[in-house]
Amino acid sequence: MAKLFEAKKLSAFYGATQVLFDIDFAIDAGKITTILGANGAGKTTTLRALCQIVRTTGSMTLNTGAGDVQLVGKSTDAIVRMGVAHVPDGRGTFTTLSVEDNLKLGAYVRSDKDAVAKDMEHCFQLFPRLRERRTQQAGTLSGGEQQMLAISRALMLKPKLLLLDEPSFGLAPLIVAEIFRIMRQINAEDGVSMLLVEQNASLALNLAHHAYLLETGTVALSGPSEQIKNDESVRRAYLGY
Repeated sequence: MAKLFEAKKLSAFYGATQVLFDIDFAIDAGKITTILGANGAGKTTTLRALCQIVRTTGSMTLNTGAGDVQLVGKSTDAIVRMGVAHVPDGRGTFTTLSVEDNLKLGAYVRSDKDAVAKDMEHCFQLFPRLRERRTQQAGTLSGGEQQMLAISRALMLKPKLLLLDEPSFGLAPLIVAEIFRIMRQINAEDGVSMLLVEQNASLALNLAHHAYLLETGTVALSGPSEQIKNDESVRRAYLGY
C-alpha cells in the first residue's frame, strides 16, 4: 500500500515543554488511520504538528503526487495548499457567517470555480441538513450541524488528507452514528485519506483501517484496527472497554 504521509522521530513542543517524543507513524493513501490515547497523551498535538501549528523536530513527508515533500519547517498555509484539511476540536466554524459562506471559505485556495460549485453541491448531498440551512448563520446551528459544516468546509479544499479531531465530542449518539457513516462514505467513494483522533476507541476502531495508541507522547502500540479491536488484553490494558 502506497504511503500518503510518513512521520519519523517526530517530536513536538509547546514552548520548552515537550509533548511528543520521537514518534513514528504513517498514513496509507485512501485509508483511514486513527490515533487513540488518554487525555494528555498527545493526540491533538500530533494533528497540530502535522499542520505546523506547534514547534516540531524530526521528519514528516507528504506524497503530493509529484513526489514527497518535507512538511517540517513549512508554513501552515503552505500545507493547506498541498491538500491537508484540518477539522479541529471544537469545530471552528465562523459563527457569524452563513453556512454557504463557511463552505466558500473552505475553498479559498482553489481557482477552479465550476468545480467548487459542484463540490458544494456534493457537500449538500452528503449533509442534506446543511442545504436546508445554507443561508442560516453558522452560530445558530445545533452542535451536530456545526460538526457537519466543519467537515464539509474541510472537504471544500478537495483534500488529499483530512484531519479530524474528536468529531464525536459532545454530540448525541444518533448524530455521531450519522457523521461516522458519512465519513466512511467519503473515504470509500471519494478516496479521501483520513487521520482521526478520537476518544471513543470502539467507534474509531470500527471506522479506521489502522490504529496507533499514544501513551504520554510515545507510540505504545500500532496495528490493523481489526487486530487491536479483537485483542482482549490490549482493549483492557489500553482502551478501557
